[in-house]
Amino acid sequence: MNTIKFWAVFTVGVAAGAAVALIYAPQTGEKTRRQLRRSFEDASDYIKDTADTLGDHAEKYVKRGRGIVEDAVETASNAVTAAKKVVQI
Repeated sequence: MNTIKFWAVFTVGVAAGAAVALIYAPQTGEKTRRQLRRSFEDASDYIKDTADTLGDHAEKYVKRGRGIVEDAVETASNAVTAAKKVVQI
């Protein structure tokens, strides 16, 4: 299971567990609804923060990948240039 699926399932499980715990808690309905609303807002904020973090990591790895590809292209270009010099001699 990849990391994104793991965190998605984990987040859904946490939210479901919190919702069930709040629903069965011995308190008034208004207070329970307020707590549920607050919990969902917190979960939404957490998911947004996690998505931003994942985006930042993805951007970092894309830049790293581009650098590696550029280095490989430069190395191949240098090898072709050297090979052309050897063939012309």
